Amino acid sequence: MAAVRKRDYYEVLGVARNASEEELKKAYRRLAIQLHPDRNPGDKQSEEKFKEVNEAYQVLSDPDRRAKYDRLGHAAFEGHAGGGFGGFDFTQGFEEVFSDIFGDFFGAGRTRSRSHGRRGDDLRYDLEIEFEEAARGVEKTISFQRLATCDACSGSGARSGAAGARTCPNCRGTGQVRTQQGFFSIATTCGQCRGEGTIIADPCPKCQGQGRIRRAQSLSVRIPPGVDSGSRLKLRGEGEAGASGGTAGDLYVVVHVREHELFARQGNDVVVEVPVSFPQAALGGEIDVPTLDGKVKVKVQAGTQSGKVLRLKGRGFPDLHGYGRGDQLVKIVVETPRRLSARQRELLEEFAKVSGEDVNHPMSKGFVDKLKQMFG
Repeated sequence: MAAVRKRDYYEVLGVARNASEEELKKAYRRLAIQLHPDRNPGDKQSEEKFKEVNEAYQVLSDPDRRAKYDRLGHAAFEGHAGGGFGGFDFTQGFEEVFSDIFGDFFGAGRTRSRSHGRRGDDLRYDLEIEFEEAARGVEKTISFQRLATCDACSGSGARSGAAGARTCPNCRGTGQVRTQQGFFSIATTCGQCRGEGTIIADPCPKCQGQGRIRRAQSLSVRIPPGVDSGSRLKLRGEGEAGASGGTAGDLYVVVHVREHELFARQGNDVVVEVPVSFPQAALGGEIDVPTLDGKVKVKVQAGTQSGKVLRLKGRGFPDLHGYGRGDQLVKIVVETPRRLSARQRELLEEFAKVSGEDVNHPMSKGFVDKLKQMFG
């Protein structure tokens, strides 16, 4: 009976012959997820392809085996004992990649022994501040709940004076138990110690053997001038306490700036719209303009049009990194009166009669001229 011709290992993984170690691993992970027997129950074809992919990866992920294969092809491994797949041990070097891919499927986790402390989780706190506080900077006191090291047992989890943690007899301290399925093994979290690797015979009554308790915490936080909505402040070590002596996580304070009734922000510039009357815009004069530093007088030139923007240098937000301040942009909005007295109407009608369109209304004249060009 003719021997079955093996496919090229590079072809099996779908990579080039000069593929890097990382490229090999990515290709292997992708195919392993796709072809894994637990995803294709009863599919013999997928199972065979899964074995083929494993064989290819075992050879190409090993520098010595890969070099031999590149020189001699499949002949480099002919005659090895073990049948089927040239005598390769597919559990060797496979578990690391396998746990990365399928850990979530089977509840497998990394070894979590109490002798190796775990870092605490990071926390997030959303802080809302006023527009002016964002410009000037402010100090706020925040309160939140977090896991802190138990003061009764100092984080050991054992009752004061009692023996400490002992190695879990079920997993022998690894935090995992393994079951063999075919040519590879599956690691699952130990049910007796719940992945900790150790068991406490006499747990601390205050924290029930956890080594940590939930506690209210208050902190004073300094918000620097120039922050904007979405800015994050990192407070190192102010997150959850680490387990089994591990380092504490960090606290991230996310700033949200309330909208202002007058001001808006554009980068480090502050924008404000100021209404002026028709006579003020036509005759010119001084108007009061609010700024972050208080009210200032601003001169309006005669004939100022609605939408004109005046720039007040250095009246905006300070740069968060210390590079000066932005400006304040004052947008003039000419306000048309809604109710006229008889005398006001009389004067405006007289003004309309004596107004010369060419001189006093150049924008209107230009618009009319363009209409004539378009429509004749």
